[in-house]
Amino acid sequence: MSASAIRAVTHLPFSELQALLKRVFLRHGCSETVAAVLAENCASAQRDGAHSHGVFRIPGYVSTLASGWVDGQARPQVTDVAAGVVRVDAMGGFAQPALAAARPLLVEKARSAGIAVLAIHNSHHFAALWPDVEPFAEQGLVALSVVNSMTCVVPHGARKPLFGTNPIAFAAPCADAHPIVFDMATSAMAHGDVQIAARQGEQLPPGMGVDSQGQPTRDPRAILEGGALLPFGGHKGSALSMMVELLAAALTGGHFSWEFDWSAHPGAKTPWTGQLIILIDPTKAEGERFAQRSRELVEQMQAAGLQRMPGERRYRAREAAARDGVALDAQELDALRALAL
Repeated sequence: MSASAIRAVTHLPFSELQALLKRVFLRHGCSETVAAVLAENCASAQRDGAHSHGVFRIPGYVSTLASGWVDGQARPQVTDVAAGVVRVDAMGGFAQPALAAARPLLVEKARSAGIAVLAIHNSHHFAALWPDVEPFAEQGLVALSVVNSMTCVVPHGARKPLFGTNPIAFAAPCADAHPIVFDMATSAMAHGDVQIAARQGEQLPPGMGVDSQGQPTRDPRAILEGGALLPFGGHKGSALSMMVELLAAALTGGHFSWEFDWSAHPGAKTPWTGQLIILIDPTKAEGERFAQRSRELVEQMQAAGLQRMPGERRYRAREAAARDGVALDAQELDALRALAL
């Protein structure tokens, strides 16, 4: 096969990609409900250009399900804890179906009390975090979420990895525009991006990670094979990563990044941790003005010279996918179709 054939790109309508991914999840042990939620999440990441959390993740999902590490049939248990608190036991399944099960009650509480918290534990999160919060902003709500992951980051000033990549995602409505959304790892780089760089034989920028001897390296394989990522921004990113551990694990009852052992499940890839979502109804504080105030902030940032807002690249990719279809490497598409059989 020629190099050009290997790099060939095809385009699928979003609904077709979503349906294909759902068949993959069904084929490998997920219930109808879980398969639908995961397929939408993964297809959305691919559509929006977040390739490290798109179809790139599918082999990891499949091997994890095959290993018995995660329960693809899990039925989340939702508990109404207090006026502003919802708790979900994901029952050893994925976090997104747990969120979907709790969403109506969480929104109801936020609109009633002005603020509500969702604590998810006994859960596996293996996806981008922004799809968890963006839908709330589309409903006029402000959302903040944190999730911890498996140990792969050295705290600032430490000698060995302890934290996960521990992302933070935020979403807020904006008048006459897409919601303001960002999703960022507290590590210098997302773990999936390191994996992609290793697969493509690329070097990383300086300051991303260290090798097994604790020495700085630009080699992604050295980071993945006994090394570790660094936090972004030195002690500042390290402090935020610590905060995520406390909110996503200690507060929810989930596992810290170092507290689970998947050694008895070869092929397991998904971290078994926790997730916290804080949902705010801005109308309780600012009436109907919040979205307009958000718009004013965006306009001032643009007037100050900002060329691209957080999340804007995803929206552009989404518009292109709606017009042309979701871009996929031809080999990736062939692999997906084989996994769906």
